[in-house]
Amino acid sequence: MLSTARCSMPPPVVPLIAMLWLTGCAMGGSEVRTPCPPVVDYTATDQARAANEVEALPESTVIVRMLGDYAVLRDQARACR
Repeated sequence: MLSTARCSMPPPVVPLIAMLWLTGCAMGGSEVRTPCPPVVDYTATDQARAANEVEALPESTVIVRMLGDYAVLRDQARACR
């Protein structure tokens, strides 16, 4: 006796067509927007103290270069808002 189980299954393309049809109705975009990172506000006293400490460092110190990179990141975070 022959099995009829295969006859009752939809062709493999049917679920694909249904999926494409349903995703075509989606209202939202596919882009995921990440939230902007917070920018910490420092007091004028803290900024002045940090400036004095950085000025005391030798110019070739790695931390001076890293602080420059940090300043760029802060500017980008401000622009993100």
